[in-house]
Amino acid sequence: MTRRRQHLSPFEQAAGRLMVGLDFPDVEQAKKLIRALEGIPCYVKVGMQLFYAAGPDFIRELKHLGYSVFLDVKMHDIPNTVKGGANSVTRLGVDMFNVHAAGGLQMMKAAKEGAQSALEAGASLKMPHIIAVTQLTSTNQHMLNKEIGIQGTVEESVVRYASLAQEAGLSGVVASALEVPAIKASCGRAFLTVTPGIRPAGSQSNDQARTLTPKEAIAKGTDYIVVARPIIAAPNPREAAEKIIEEMI
Repeated sequence: MTRRRQHLSPFEQAAGRLMVGLDFPDVEQAKKLIRALEGIPCYVKVGMQLFYAAGPDFIRELKHLGYSVFLDVKMHDIPNTVKGGANSVTRLGVDMFNVHAAGGLQMMKAAKEGAQSALEAGASLKMPHIIAVTQLTSTNQHMLNKEIGIQGTVEESVVRYASLAQEAGLSGVVASALEVPAIKASCGRAFLTVTPGIRPAGSQSNDQARTLTPKEAIAKGTDYIVVARPIIAAPNPREAAEKIIEEMI
C-alpha cells in the first residue's frame, strides 16, 4: 500500500513506482495476493478482467486498505460516454485510470471534464491521474502498419499520441519503456510514463512484443512499471515483488 511519509527509504521509493497487476478472474485470488504483499507500499493495477468480475466494491476495499489504485479499463468511446465513465471511476477514488489516445483529442478532453465534474460533487475526492494508452506493448511494426493501418514507426506513433494526450491536459501515457526517452524529450520530464511489458531477466515475454527488465525501464526514465505475471505466477509472489523492487533501486 502507498504511505506518504516525508522520509522514504530507497526500497519504499522504488516500491511506490511498482504497479502490481491483479490479473485474476475473481476477487478471492486477488485478495490472496494482496495478503501476500501486505506492507509493501506498491500501487495495484485492476484491469478489465477483475473489474468486470469484482466490481466497484473491490476498488473501494483496496482504497480502504490504503493502496493507490490504477484502474486499467482503457476507455475508448464517443466523448460523452467517456466523460460519464470518467466521472464514475473518479467517484470511486481511484488514483489513476486510462483512456485510449486513439479516441482523439475531444474524447481525452471529455475524460478530464468528467473527472473534474466528479470533484465538484464530492469534496473529499482528489483528481486522479488520467493517462492515455499510446500503442499496446503487444503491437509490433508489422501489426502497426499492416493491421492497424498506421504508417511510420511504432515510436513515431507513440510520440504523436503522447503529444495529443498532453494537449488534452492529461497527466501522461501508457507506453513501452523503449519509447520513454522520446516521450520525455517531446513532452517534458514531468509528463508521466507508465510502462507495461516489464519482464525480469530470465522471464518469458509471453504476448508482449516490446519488453525491458525493471532495471532497464528505470534507466530509460520511466515513472512507473507494471508487472503482473512474473509476480502473480511466481511460487513466492512476495519474494518476486521484492526482487523486482531491489532491481529498481
